[in-house]
Amino acid sequence: MKIIDISMPLNKNTAEWPGDTPFTYKVNWTKEESGSVNVGCIETSTHIGTHVDAPFHFDDHAPRIHQMELDRYVGKALVVNCQGLKSVGAEHLENIDLSDVTIVLLKTMSWNDRSHFPENITYLEPSLGPMLQKNGVRLVGVDTPSVDPVDSKELGAHHSLWEHDVAILEGLVLNDVETKVYECIALPLRIEGADGSPVRAILREI
Repeated sequence: MKIIDISMPLNKNTAEWPGDTPFTYKVNWTKEESGSVNVGCIETSTHIGTHVDAPFHFDDHAPRIHQMELDRYVGKALVVNCQGLKSVGAEHLENIDLSDVTIVLLKTMSWNDRSHFPENITYLEPSLGPMLQKNGVRLVGVDTPSVDPVDSKELGAHHSLWEHDVAILEGLVLNDVETKVYECIALPLRIEGADGSPVRAILREI
């Protein structure tokens, strides 16, 4: 069984949102000090690298990450080629068969240097929310740090997706992934009260 890792590595070079908490890891307690083990410490934003957004991220009254159903982060996923598009709306997927999947992963290739936060990305249009819900899709993933433009304050795509029961997975690495159906697993950590969580996202060929 082939497993394809579609997660960004987390290290000192992982680009964080401007002004957000960068990722750091250090060994706080060495084997020499403890006599038996090395114990590390991490500090990070919940929205760094490959991560999922809880609706609480953009809506004070919406569910937090520990309240999200885990089954929406596991399922049959279709990788769709969206390279060259400025934005992705319902019209770009209307001729694609989504009847057998619950997850859609959009390959935009609009964030190439992951050590630098991008100024522009391919973003999602609010029209995608109702279209995905109509087709039974419960999770959409992107290879960008956000489903909205990076300078957006309205977050139209975020709100539209959640209003139509579609969860959000961001920061995927889809460079060498073929556009076909896989099994996707992208489980968030059970962080009580959190607005999101880093994930180790993988695809399994089926």
